[in-house]
Amino acid sequence: MNAKTMSLVAVAIAVAGVVFLAFKDYLISSNPLGLSIQGLAFGLMLWARVTFGRRSFHAGANPTEGEMVTRGPYRYLRHPIYAAATYFILAGVFSHRSADAIAVAVLVVLCLVVRILLEEQFLKAAYPDYVEYSGRTKRIIPFVF
Repeated sequence: MNAKTMSLVAVAIAVAGVVFLAFKDYLISSNPLGLSIQGLAFGLMLWARVTFGRRSFHAGANPTEGEMVTRGPYRYLRHPIYAAATYFILAGVFSHRSADAIAVAVLVVLCLVVRILLEEQFLKAAYPDYVEYSGRTKRIIPFVF
């Protein structure tokens, strides 16, 4: 399976997992701390989408036309949209603490990690400055990971 196909499979599984979590009422947190984290995650996702612009809406992990974006939340995180999705999902799931919710959340996060790693391969090939950029920014957690 080539990288683009793997990327599409990963996003399809992640979407199916999020739908499952929503259907079972595990996606939205049941406590104030979780809801606060989800609100901040939603804000991060909006900030990243606005910063990146329209070109960020595509199913494949391949880079889109245009310059590499390193401003806004991309100054602190290489993947703020994936980070926001991860924060949102985990905040909801951990407030419900059911085995099936945690298992599906782990699967979704693993699929997002696959997407991140594949996307980074494409970005390194498309943007010569990406290697230097990745050396100074973290993937998911600012200043940590």
